[in-house]
Amino acid sequence: MSQTSALKAYEEELRDLAGKLAGVGFMSQGSVVHRYTRCAAQGCRCHGDPPRLHGPYWQWSTAVGGKTVTRRITEEQAALYKEWIANRKHALEILARIEELSRRAGEILLQEAASASDRATRPA
Repeated sequence: MSQTSALKAYEEELRDLAGKLAGVGFMSQGSVVHRYTRCAAQGCRCHGDPPRLHGPYWQWSTAVGGKTVTRRITEEQAALYKEWIANRKHALEILARIEELSRRAGEILLQEAASASDRATRPA
């Protein structure tokens, strides 16, 4: 495959990936977990033998400014966050592919620019 046809293929795939990225939707960082917890009340059943924990509860956690933020959420909110987290993962996969295409195309474009510069500086 010539460099020109390779570059055209990269540009075509780039346009395809850009379209996919535009259709990703809302995104969120973080994770969603379904968990059982203990409370602070020492006489509560969650401290018994055997312990009977409270829950299950849905929780969403993410890092904000270097600190972990955790929020208790409803089942419906958990479904939304799961979708948004999956969308973010998909978008990052698309961006990784775009970066790889850009690296390959960049090699060709830089090589072409160097060749053009060499031709321009050669005496006629």
